[in-house]
Amino acid sequence: MAKVYEGIDERWRDWIAKQPMFFVATAPLAADGHVNVSPKGPIGSLAVIDERTVAYLDVTGSGAETIAHIRENGRVVVMFCAFEGPPRILRLHGRGEVLLAGDPRFEAMIERAGFENPSAPEARRAVVLVHVDRVADSCGYGVPLMSYDGERDHLRRSSEKRVRTHGGDAYRDYQREKNAESLDGLPAVEI
Repeated sequence: MAKVYEGIDERWRDWIAKQPMFFVATAPLAADGHVNVSPKGPIGSLAVIDERTVAYLDVTGSGAETIAHIRENGRVVVMFCAFEGPPRILRLHGRGEVLLAGDPRFEAMIERAGFENPSAPEARRAVVLVHVDRVADSCGYGVPLMSYDGERDHLRRSSEKRVRTHGGDAYRDYQREKNAESLDGLPAVEI
């Protein structure tokens, strides 16, 4: 049975740091809109700021659903699963805030959080802050045991190649074309 906690204490902070990845889920307000769940990683791209705040580095991808949904309604949940060791799931429910790369707070948060960046610096699209209002665990009995073999280097190599072959504005151009709105037409990344 799930247990609700007062915040992200030192025990949870240590446990989060040992997980190889996390998932972020959001949804638009419209009943016919697309719910989105995104796998994120490495875990070093997420930082526990305090007992009620986490932040993660968002890099340019094929879509911008999370950003669009958070801009529209703020609802977000971050989920961690134990793929090794005792079974456990931890969910951080809260309200998100998007700091796009042009936001004056963006670089300050990058420095404060000390994120591990799995791609070229030009691919850093945003920092997503989650103001956590509910911390809850559950058993995780249905989560399979899986071994962690390491990080893929595809994102880094791909982002470096994009910059090398298309120049320093390659990601801005891509975001303008592919990340301006969500699947449902909600505004996402503004360049």
